[in-house]
Amino acid sequence: MIHATGPLLSIDLDAREATTEGIDDVLGAFVGGRGVGTKLAFDRVPFDADPLGPENRLYLTTGPLQHSSMSFTGRMNMTGVSPLTGGLASSNAGGFLSRNFTGTGYAAVELRGAADEPLAVHVREDGVTFESVPELVDAEVPAVTDWAEAEHDLAAEHLACIGPAGEHRVRYACVMTSETRAFGRTGLGAVLGSKNVKVLTFDGDAAADVEIDAVQSEIHREAATSDHIMKRQGTTSVTELANEVEALPTDYFSKQSFDGVEGIGGDAVESKKYKKGTCSQCAFACKLPTRDEAAGVETEGPEFETVMAWGSNQSVDDVVEVMKGNELCDRLGVDTISAGDTMAAYLASEDDLGDAERARELLRKAAFREGEVGDLLAEGVHRAAPELGVDDWTVKGLEFAAHDGRALNGQGLSFAVSNRGADHMYAGFYAKEYPLVSKEEALDKRGLEGKPPLVAEAENHAAVLDSAVACKFSRDFVSDERLGALLDADYDDLLDVGARVVELERAFNNRRGFDRDDDALPYDLDGFADALDEYYAARGWRADGVVPGLGEPGASDGPAAADD
Repeated sequence: MIHATGPLLSIDLDAREATTEGIDDVLGAFVGGRGVGTKLAFDRVPFDADPLGPENRLYLTTGPLQHSSMSFTGRMNMTGVSPLTGGLASSNAGGFLSRNFTGTGYAAVELRGAADEPLAVHVREDGVTFESVPELVDAEVPAVTDWAEAEHDLAAEHLACIGPAGEHRVRYACVMTSETRAFGRTGLGAVLGSKNVKVLTFDGDAAADVEIDAVQSEIHREAATSDHIMKRQGTTSVTELANEVEALPTDYFSKQSFDGVEGIGGDAVESKKYKKGTCSQCAFACKLPTRDEAAGVETEGPEFETVMAWGSNQSVDDVVEVMKGNELCDRLGVDTISAGDTMAAYLASEDDLGDAERARELLRKAAFREGEVGDLLAEGVHRAAPELGVDDWTVKGLEFAAHDGRALNGQGLSFAVSNRGADHMYAGFYAKEYPLVSKEEALDKRGLEGKPPLVAEAENHAAVLDSAVACKFSRDFVSDERLGALLDADYDDLLDVGARVVELERAFNNRRGFDRDDDALPYDLDGFADALDEYYAARGWRADGVVPGLGEPGASDGPAAADD
């Protein structure tokens, strides 16, 4: 099985020192990316770690496919204990960082402890340097990019940084790269902020002993020559379909379709697109550089989830207003989904849905925790909902993505059991329930019969892609057979790797108190309890959602407690 190569670089922020150690056994067993990040965290992060405390650790990892020249491989992974959910979580970002990261020669980078002042941490193939950056306090993401260009001659694709939201520990803050790409979900930007690291830079020309030859040229050629609608409209191409099947959350989840969908859908976004956009090595080019000269806004996006969170869910029917929300999220360094849903919750509590300008004003307050309202909204929906008097539309504390599970019932189950919370990409099950979204024949979107084992398999497959690391939108090009060929492995063996990744995440979260009660939805689905039982049985877990042995208190595997 082909896997990432290189040592672990462990950076002690307290001492401002860095050491390396071999992790060949971890790489061989978990391929790279999310798998390696998850295994390292399970072994090295105390199960009782405060997500915003120095005992939490943050891992950046790539996979073997980042050493190829194939489309769909311009991504990398970040893993840590989430301040939003309280569980172990991974997030991955596209753009151009991954190749610069692999150029340093490291398979993984670990950040531990916390600095006593704001730092830039520069990672090169010949070592690490630390730079005090008081001038970057509260700087927005474009300003950090400008600083790196001026001071170090490094462009945005060399950076992983936070905006002011990360510094102020906003629980849905993200880590930005390539200026507009995000390690978006679960609030890992707040973890980086808690460690007083404003920016990480990566640069080098190290070569790895990884060869990816099988079928990559076929995949790359097909990506280049395809006339797929995502090349024109990105993920927003599904907007009207989601609306048609009542899977588009609207008016803070009180409705499932939006009368103003034409103003924010795929055609509306495409009308503002002014050039192609892509990730490193990718010929599919599904990104969405957009601008509106009259409004003076230029951004990359919005993608479909942002169209939901800053459009339909806020009752906003003007794509330019959604673009403004998207651009502000990128500047401040926040997840567009969690941020948009949180602002929607506040607007709903004030009977003010539809006021896009106010939503942006509220986000600015939240990013700096300005006043009582800003401080409350910085906590996210789960913690703010009781005070706002609105329903808590989260799973495990993570705000909902689109692809509403009340219409797509298998996706609803997937939201519930996901170790990451209400994230649509954890299994990507929605793609199996929409008609004509992919080459697969769609399942009946209603009902849960027969779906729990399929959800488990989809989670395993997604974990393999996140470990390889490959884009989830490669699904029409990277078949199961091709994925096995790329990694020189039997596909069933790869699914076993994915299953181990999911199980380690679940066991870590079990040790933190998560169980069946946390696999819950804010709405009812017929047969849900039986579906949970079937899902746990498919995974070989206990009926209370706990992994036997690894997830049980007192099990010997894993690190010591934080206070040991």
